[in-house]
Amino acid sequence: MAFTEKQAYKIEVNEDFSVGVRRADIVLKDDVEVGRSYHRSCFQPGDDVSGQVQEVQDVAAAVWPS
Repeated sequence: MAFTEKQAYKIEVNEDFSVGVRRADIVLKDDVEVGRSYHRSCFQPGDDVSGQVQEVQDVAAAVWPS
């Protein structure tokens, strides 16, 4: 009976070029999901996203002007 946790991300770009991020924290017991919670963040062009996962950094770099 082993518990593990993983995270999944959904990233979207809004009309004003803000980047919305939804992180799902998923708890697994013997590879079967037993719990899930969500956390949301929104970043505006020019915000520091260096502490975010690489996918968020890549999306922000692609849609925000340098």
